[in-house]
Amino acid sequence: MNKGPGIVWNLRLLMAERDMYQTTDLVPLLAEHGVHLSREQVYRLVTQVPQRLSMDVLAALCVILGVTPANLITVTETRVQVAKPTATGETAEGPAAVPPVRRTRVRRPGQS
Repeated sequence: MNKGPGIVWNLRLLMAERDMYQTTDLVPLLAEHGVHLSREQVYRLVTQVPQRLSMDVLAALCVILGVTPANLITVTETRVQVAKPTATGETAEGPAAVPPVRRTRVRRPGQS
């Protein structure tokens, strides 16, 4: 079983708790803090988990919403099940792509 981080981005929830339901509500507030993003960029910031986030944007969001980074980002541990093949080459999902090894006997012409 492999482990990896799962990230929950709480920006939309925190905005809703402050009666901010439009992503465009955030555009002028960010600009007041020196962060100039387009409406499309703010929409993606609110609706998707950002893969990269500048410290300026993070700090501005924390000040605007009155939260800490820990409130914005929740990191959880996810477990990913990795199927291991059995001795016959099968996994829990079904047969493996490679057929199992079988013993064969090579016979020359004229041998029985």
